[in-house]
Amino acid sequence: MNAKQLQEIKSLLSSPQKIAIVTHWSPDGDAMGSSLGFYNYLIKKKHKVTVITPNDYPSFLYWLPGNKKVIDFSKKPKPAKTAIAEANIIFCLDFNSIKRIDALGDEIAKSKAAKCIIDHHLQPENFADYMLHDVNACSTCELVFDFIELMDDKKYIHKDIANCLYTGIMTDTGSFRFPSTKAKTHRIIAELIEAGAENSPIHDRIYDDNTEDKLRLLGYCLAEKLTVLKEYNTAFFHLRDDELKRFNYKKGDTEGLVNYALSIKDICFSAFFVERDGVIKTSFRSKGNFNVNLFARKHFDGGGHANAAGGMSDLTLDECIIKFISLLADYKNDLNSSSSPSDKKTLSSKKPGKSKKK
Repeated sequence: MNAKQLQEIKSLLSSPQKIAIVTHWSPDGDAMGSSLGFYNYLIKKKHKVTVITPNDYPSFLYWLPGNKKVIDFSKKPKPAKTAIAEANIIFCLDFNSIKRIDALGDEIAKSKAAKCIIDHHLQPENFADYMLHDVNACSTCELVFDFIELMDDKKYIHKDIANCLYTGIMTDTGSFRFPSTKAKTHRIIAELIEAGAENSPIHDRIYDDNTEDKLRLLGYCLAEKLTVLKEYNTAFFHLRDDELKRFNYKKGDTEGLVNYALSIKDICFSAFFVERDGVIKTSFRSKGNFNVNLFARKHFDGGGHANAAGGMSDLTLDECIIKFISLLADYKNDLNSSSSPSDKKTLSSKKPGKSKKK
């Protein structure tokens, strides 16, 4: 965001506005932490704010301050459409492409409101008037903190905002263990704790609130559904819809599963394939310099980060797995030479093209 855009945003927010905050399909901790952290900041500034999600999200995020005000577009499309139609400003958080928000994207595209992206994913689409974008940021919550600082409003960060932003940073950094965790990350976390963020209780709410069904599903996946392909330094899980039903699956029950495969010694590429509603959802993770963002974009209509990405397929689950395994031969040299986790940069940090100006 250049100086001119910054001043324009400051001017827009200098008086009460009708604002919509939208995040991506199947929101995670960073999506909801950034959205509700930003929501609590904006209402402190006397704006009228609506948070809209394309669909539901895991129940372990329901405790976030402001959660009860969120509109699920898949369940309540009418009030969501009304909020978007009435908005003067739309903030798009933690996604970089209209297709990432499914049918909700159509409503955003036709809106005449000023649009601002706050995001850290690679290769953002140029659909907004303003953009605060940094692929080196550990999370969108970090960028929301940066936004508040750019507005000279850090004094407004209170306990509710701090708890939301801490949640997103913690979850998107794998509890501060991923390479995206930098010294700046810890400095922000320190400020959030000083502002009231409850670090230990937050961790308990996110990671230690499991159902028995969720743990039994995890055990089943580890014992029965893990495939290890040592010749490709690759491991993956796959689950069918009937298996999810067997364990009374709830949204979020398989979150983080793909990381278990990546934790195996010498594995540098992991994947998770799950059948839901006739569509195969994919999650990819990697260590070192194997770029799963490019892999997901090229083969599974997806994208994300260099070491964490996702996608989807309209093939059957069996066909999808056959396709995946067949692709590995083309990447064998890359997979065998992929280094262990390091702070080595694997992708150029290209700045996005100029945003459209108002």
